[in-house]
Amino acid sequence: MQIFSAVYDFLSNIWNNFIVLIFSSNNIIFDILDIVAVTFVIYKVIQFMRQTRAQQLLKGLIVFLAVYIVAKLLGLNAISWILSVVIANIIVVLVVLFQPEIRSILEKLGRNGISSALKFTKNYENDDENLQLINIVSKAVENMSKTKTGALIIIERKTMLDEIVNTGTIIDAKSSVNLIQNIFFKNSPLHDGAMIIRENRVYAASCILPLSQNPDISSELGTRHRASIGISETCDAIAIVVSEETGDVSLSVGGNLTRGLSNKAFAQKLKELLITPQNDENENKFKKIFKKEVRTDEKE
Repeated sequence: MQIFSAVYDFLSNIWNNFIVLIFSSNNIIFDILDIVAVTFVIYKVIQFMRQTRAQQLLKGLIVFLAVYIVAKLLGLNAISWILSVVIANIIVVLVVLFQPEIRSILEKLGRNGISSALKFTKNYENDDENLQLINIVSKAVENMSKTKTGALIIIERKTMLDEIVNTGTIIDAKSSVNLIQNIFFKNSPLHDGAMIIRENRVYAASCILPLSQNPDISSELGTRHRASIGISETCDAIAIVVSEETGDVSLSVGGNLTRGLSNKAFAQKLKELLITPQNDENENKFKKIFKKEVRTDEKE
């Protein structure tokens, strides 16, 4: 019995020491968990900023704070006081500014649970896939231009447009000339609105875009053109418009609209925007040769 008692005391001491180690207020394990949790929250905030247009609002807030600091240093009491009142209520200001994004996050958590917040998105930056998309979009736009079929196509880049996608219908299908043309066919139920292309796939259609409020825009431009400028003003997306009246092809980037593009000029413009610039031709040739050699070795 003494042996069993000694073993019990030994195991009991181990367990008690383990409990003290785990639940100690100065435990390194909890410090590590704390750091991991904070790191994860920061990562998800950055990811959230990239997936929405919130990064533009954040840049504006940074400029706002910079103006406040400069005003304090220069002794501009009036403007400093006004800005300090806003900063004192910054939480309310952030809630108002980011209300759509915060609502979207809460809806996802309520609908899908915590697992939706733990998902990690991937970046797809493949020049071969982008080149294939350019050929598909160029051919579809060329055909719609000939038949004067109105179209509004948005190609996502770094900023993801989840709040815009939520206004339309999710498709998430492989891009093709026929699919794009069929969506914008006049009798199609999804032809009215914008198509969103994400990760080289037709991700959504019939989406509603914000119209540009720029007073300098020509009055002859219709809703499609104003919407293309509006979305390109707030993010880095590429907006493509086919006029229903004239068949002209236009492209909007960074709030600047280029109209009357020929088929060749349009395709070239997309390549400049979507294909990674190649500075060293010899290096590219070496990479191509290396790829061929690797494929050959794999087959052997």
